[in-house]
Amino acid sequence: MTDPPSPPADLDLRLVRCFTVVAEHRHFGRAATALHVTQSSLSRQIRRLEADVGARLLDRTPRGTALTEAGEVFLPLATAVLRSSEQAASRARAAAEPSRITVGYIANTIVTPAVRELRRRHPDADVRSLHLAWHEARPALLDHRVDAVVTRLPFSTAGLHVTVLYDEPRMLLVPIDHRLAGRASATLDDIADEPLPRGTDPDWNAFWRIDPRPDGRPAPGGPLVDSVEEKIELIAAGQAVAIVPAGAGFTGLTGFRPDLAVVPLEGVEPSHVVLATRAGERSRLVAAFRKYAEALLTGSGAGTGAGAGSGAEAASRVED
Repeated sequence: MTDPPSPPADLDLRLVRCFTVVAEHRHFGRAATALHVTQSSLSRQIRRLEADVGARLLDRTPRGTALTEAGEVFLPLATAVLRSSEQAASRARAAAEPSRITVGYIANTIVTPAVRELRRRHPDADVRSLHLAWHEARPALLDHRVDAVVTRLPFSTAGLHVTVLYDEPRMLLVPIDHRLAGRASATLDDIADEPLPRGTDPDWNAFWRIDPRPDGRPAPGGPLVDSVEEKIELIAAGQAVAIVPAGAGFTGLTGFRPDLAVVPLEGVEPSHVVLATRAGERSRLVAAFRKYAEALLTGSGAGTGAGAGSGAEAASRVED
């Protein structure tokens, strides 16, 4: 007679998180600092997890920490378990707090008119806003960190409801001493050999580097960047030029960065500023915010600038 199978391990999520942090840093000391615990405490927690799992997950080496074969298998599943637990908690809070909404936005977009209108018309609601990195729109929605995001295409829209709010022409951002600075306009031919910053997302590269070019040639190479701030510094230093949206953030940038200049770029499609929410979202606050965003976030100051009228005039366009 064979022995009955052992019951599945009842994993402590705190220990699982400790493992993922060590796997990320590949170093117990740095992981302990990130977790605000001592190395000895972290070592004990990893040993407890390995005992629960029934396999050694990490190897300490003179050069740091390495995943064992079992650790390599465990890591993606552990990460998925942690994400699922975060989503479960977020969705439970959302169900328990139906009068709460968090609106995300990326750099150089404006959500204030629509957020203020939502607060005015729903005074009992808890309306919050959250700045996101340019690549966080979709994961922030799917993880329920935010309920709506004002951002720019392109990004993967699978599982989302996306509405275009307005378009912005694209232009060049160049150092002030660049040969194109001061020109009335420029074309892709003018930057055929100019290095442009690169991101890690292929859709982003295709749109913001126009890669490949209309004639099929690849866009010139350029430095890899993680943030808008890093990109601006590279351009000011003369290491690259960039294609950017002609929103208030970039057109106004030259006012306090006299080492930069903007030049309209002809012959390219505009950038699309969009409102994204989760597909099938039923929240009344999300529906209300979508309505106010479509009426008030119209570019050129997003409800307060030219082409949109004053804030009062824009608000009057929102029907009860």
